[in-house]
Amino acid sequence: MATIILLLISNIFMTFAWYGHLKYKSAPLAIVILVSWLIAFLEYCFQVPANRIGHGTFTTAQLKTIQEVITLVVFCGFSVLYLKEEIRWNYIVGFGFMVMAVFFVFKKW
Repeated sequence: MATIILLLISNIFMTFAWYGHLKYKSAPLAIVILVSWLIAFLEYCFQVPANRIGHGTFTTAQLKTIQEVITLVVFCGFSVLYLKEEIRWNYIVGFGFMVMAVFFVFKKW
Protein backbone atom coordinates (compact mmCIF):
# COMPACT_ATOMS: atom_id res chain seq x y z
CA MET A 1 0.00 0.00 0.00
CA ALA A 2 2.90 2.37 0.70
CA THR A 3 4.09 1.86 -2.87
CA ILE A 4 0.75 2.90 -4.30
CA ILE A 5 0.43 5.96 -2.05
CA LEU A 6 3.96 7.11 -2.91
CA LEU A 7 3.30 6.55 -6.62
CA LEU A 8 0.09 8.55 -6.35
CA ILE A 9 1.91 11.47 -4.74
CA SER A 10 4.74 11.28 -7.27
CA ASN A 11 2.27 11.30 -10.15
CA ILE A 12 0.56 14.41 -8.85
CA PHE A 13 3.92 16.19 -8.89
CA MET A 14 4.81 14.70 -12.28
CA THR A 15 1.55 15.83 -13.85
CA PHE A 16 2.05 19.39 -12.63
CA ALA A 17 5.67 19.34 -13.82
CA TRP A 18 4.70 18.13 -17.29
CA TYR A 19 1.40 19.91 -17.88
CA GLY A 20 0.87 22.60 -15.22
CA HIS A 21 2.68 25.22 -17.28
CA LEU A 22 0.04 24.98 -20.03
CA LYS A 23 -2.03 27.52 -18.07
CA TYR A 24 0.89 29.96 -18.21
CA LYS A 25 1.79 30.11 -21.90
CA SER A 26 2.97 33.70 -21.60
CA ALA A 27 5.65 32.78 -19.04
CA PRO A 28 9.20 32.66 -20.39
CA LEU A 29 10.16 29.16 -21.51
CA ALA A 30 13.38 29.14 -19.45
CA ILE A 31 11.41 29.86 -16.25
CA VAL A 32 8.83 27.21 -17.12
CA ILE A 33 11.57 24.64 -17.66
CA LEU A 34 13.26 25.52 -14.36
CA VAL A 35 10.01 25.38 -12.37
CA SER A 36 9.01 22.12 -14.06
CA TRP A 37 12.41 20.63 -13.27
CA LEU A 38 12.10 21.60 -9.60
CA ILE A 39 8.64 20.04 -9.42
CA ALA A 40 9.98 16.91 -11.14
CA PHE A 41 12.67 16.67 -8.46
CA LEU A 42 9.89 16.37 -5.86
CA GLU A 43 8.28 13.72 -8.03
CA TYR A 44 11.47 11.66 -7.94
CA CYS A 45 11.63 11.99 -4.14
CA PHE A 46 8.44 9.91 -4.00
CA GLN A 47 8.82 7.75 -7.10
CA VAL A 48 12.23 6.26 -6.31
CA PRO A 49 11.26 5.09 -2.79
CA ALA A 50 7.95 3.77 -4.14
CA ASN A 51 9.74 1.53 -6.62
CA ARG A 52 12.32 0.41 -4.08
CA ILE A 53 9.63 -0.49 -1.54
CA GLY A 54 7.44 -2.15 -4.15
CA HIS A 55 10.11 -4.18 -5.90
CA GLY A 56 9.93 -7.67 -4.47
CA THR A 57 6.22 -7.44 -3.80
CA PHE A 58 5.68 -6.52 -7.46
CA THR A 59 7.71 -7.27 -10.55
CA THR A 60 9.07 -4.32 -12.49
CA ALA A 61 6.41 -4.88 -15.16
CA GLN A 62 3.74 -4.75 -12.47
CA LEU A 63 5.26 -1.60 -10.94
CA LYS A 64 5.25 0.09 -14.34
CA THR A 65 1.66 -0.97 -14.94
CA ILE A 66 0.58 0.41 -11.56
CA GLN A 67 2.45 3.63 -12.41
CA GLU A 68 0.62 4.00 -15.73
CA VAL A 69 -2.83 3.38 -14.24
CA ILE A 70 -2.18 5.93 -11.50
CA THR A 71 -0.87 8.34 -14.14
CA LEU A 72 -4.09 8.05 -16.13
CA VAL A 73 -6.29 8.55 -13.07
CA VAL A 74 -4.31 11.58 -11.90
CA PHE A 75 -4.14 13.00 -15.42
CA CYS A 76 -7.91 12.69 -15.91
CA GLY A 77 -8.56 14.56 -12.68
CA PHE A 78 -5.92 17.16 -13.53
CA SER A 79 -7.19 17.81 -17.04
CA VAL A 80 -10.78 18.21 -15.84
CA LEU A 81 -10.17 20.15 -12.63
CA TYR A 82 -7.06 22.20 -13.47
CA LEU A 83 -7.08 22.60 -17.25
CA LYS A 84 -10.91 22.60 -17.50
CA GLU A 85 -10.91 20.07 -20.35
CA GLU A 86 -13.56 17.44 -20.80
CA ILE A 87 -13.05 13.71 -20.94
CA ARG A 88 -14.51 12.31 -24.14
CA TRP A 89 -16.02 8.90 -24.74
CA ASN A 90 -13.09 7.73 -26.88
CA TYR A 91 -10.66 8.53 -24.05
CA ILE A 92 -12.67 6.30 -21.74
CA VAL A 93 -12.70 3.49 -24.31
CA GLY A 94 -8.92 3.79 -24.69
CA PHE A 95 -8.44 3.74 -20.93
CA GLY A 96 -10.69 0.67 -20.80
CA PHE A 97 -8.27 -1.14 -23.09
CA MET A 98 -5.46 -0.18 -20.75
CA VAL A 99 -7.40 -1.68 -17.85
CA MET A 100 -7.57 -4.91 -19.84
CA ALA A 101 -3.79 -4.71 -20.18
CA VAL A 102 -3.56 -4.48 -16.38
CA PHE A 103 -5.56 -7.70 -16.14
CA PHE A 104 -3.10 -9.52 -18.38
CA VAL A 105 -0.03 -8.17 -16.55
CA PHE A 106 -1.32 -9.19 -13.10
CA LYS A 107 -3.07 -12.46 -14.02
CA LYS A 108 -1.28 -15.56 -12.73
CA TRP A 109 -1.08 -17.83 -15.77
